[in-house]
This record gives sequence, structure tokens and C-alpha cells, in this order.
Amino acid sequence: MFLTKECDYGLRIIRTLADGEKKAVGTICDVEHIPQQYAYKILKKLERSGFVKSHKGREGGYQLVKPVDSFTMYDIASSVGENLFLCECLREDKQCRINNPKNPCTVHLELRRIQEVLAEEMRAKPMSEVLHKQK
Repeated sequence: MFLTKECDYGLRIIRTLADGEKKAVGTICDVEHIPQQYAYKILKKLERSGFVKSHKGREGGYQLVKPVDSFTMYDIASSVGENLFLCECLREDKQCRINNPKNPCTVHLELRRIQEVLAEEMRAKPMSEVLHKQK
């Protein structure tokens, strides 16, 4: 599946941190309805990718360190998701038994086209535009 639960939660965490304020994990989880065990795991990935910074101690929490106009939904999804493919056969490291260079699978080709459109759309707008879109 293209967007995993982790990707969804990662996007929601960024939405909550987009104001630049430091927030405790409990606050993030309450606002975005994310189980804490997922939040810690995703925040660690977001920190490794340079999106957030953790603050330790009694007044600790997490804070967004990249400006929201400097990254896209795709950047967040790829930093927390392990698999951004519509199906397994689109992975470079997987050998599809049906799709081969001499006789390409038309379903594979169409899924690849759709995946490229989705990725392009997720890269089309900075998060600042996504988060502040007029309702």
C-alpha cells in the first residue's frame, strides 16, 4: 500500500508541530489521536531524518526544526515509511515473475504509471501550502 499507517501518523505529527512550538508526546497523541507506542517510533524516524528535535527532561518534548515550506508530503512519507510502493512487484529489489523486459506486464506498467503520478502529486506542494490551504 502506498501510504501506511506510519505515513499517516507522520503527517499528522508534522501538522501538530507545524506551529514551531515544542510539544510533549502526550499532547501530540491527544491532538492527533495517535497511540503513544506509534508516536515514539515515528518521532524517532522524523528526528533521524532531521525534521524534528527532541528535548529531554521534565520540560521536554518535540519540536519541528525544518520550515514547513522546505519539505513536502512525500518527504515525510518517505522518511517514516518503509514501503512507498502500490504493490511488491514495483520494488526494484523484487523480481516479478510475470514482468520481464522481453514481455512486459501491462498491469505492472499501469501500476508504475499510477505510482509515479501519486509520488509527483505528493511532491507538488510544500507542507506549508498543504497545512494552510483555504477551506
